[in-house]
Amino acid sequence: MRVGLVDVDGHNFPNIPLMKLSAWHKQQGDSVEWYEPLIHGYPNKPLDKVYMSKVFSFTPDYEYFVNAKEIQKGGSGYCISLVNGKEVFDKSNDIELPYEIEHTYPDYSIYGISDTAYGFLTRGCPRGCNFCHVKDKEGLCSRKVADLSEFWSGQKNIVLCDPNILACKDWKQLFQQLIDSKAWIDINQGLDIRLMTEEKAQMIKSMKIKELHFAWDRYEDKDLVVPKFKMFKEVTQIDIRKLIVFVLCNFDTTIEQDLERIYTLRDLGYWAYVMLYDKEHIPNNSKLRKMARWVNMRSVFATVPKFEDYLRK
Repeated sequence: MRVGLVDVDGHNFPNIPLMKLSAWHKQQGDSVEWYEPLIHGYPNKPLDKVYMSKVFSFTPDYEYFVNAKEIQKGGSGYCISLVNGKEVFDKSNDIELPYEIEHTYPDYSIYGISDTAYGFLTRGCPRGCNFCHVKDKEGLCSRKVADLSEFWSGQKNIVLCDPNILACKDWKQLFQQLIDSKAWIDINQGLDIRLMTEEKAQMIKSMKIKELHFAWDRYEDKDLVVPKFKMFKEVTQIDIRKLIVFVLCNFDTTIEQDLERIYTLRDLGYWAYVMLYDKEHIPNNSKLRKMARWVNMRSVFATVPKFEDYLRK
């Protein structure tokens, strides 16, 4: 077979399903290449199959004609849509990879990647937050779905995309695998600080941390999360440059509550990063947009300590 791939989101972050599909098809003796309209389009001979994948619902669909006998679309970008500012899950468009492909070692070569491994050790999250689609797509239980060896084979960097690894009953075993790898660890989704314990913090301290991301989504969790953030910092002593906290704004909080979380995190030794809910419908000159720009540009946030001072500039 002649197989084509389309990364609908672009190539800023490697698409894990496409890498697994590429690896599996190559194992079957098929040829695999990126689909290019000028090379593969009409009147050229159609490819046997083209896979199109996207992660983000706001990414526009592929705009070019796909010259193939069979086209298969998949990824959360096709089964999650924004309706009246809320993410809605469409199960009929949720195409899962077959077991044997899901557990195939990714073909990193299609992105020219040699020093970094990407993957999931767990899936699912027990929180069921209204702004998040994980509960519908992956379930309300955080569960182990892979060992590290399924997508890592000695690379110096590991990027984990797990939605809530701290809620998984196998967290200790999985953390030990990360420690034993001696690779630089980047957990790129928001760790649930509410589930942090001193034991978990000690194991994270034993990893080579490149970057950690946490989440403080609910203002009302203040009395719980602030002591947890403080404890984690005291136990691990990880540099502020490696500690990022996603702060969800424009969902159910006021700007005053947003700023309180932002200032609190800075005082605790964490970098805040503003995540705007339903961002596409927020006016460009709004106060929310300005707050996000102020916080998310580190050089500006570090030199202009107060939001009101930023607004005067």
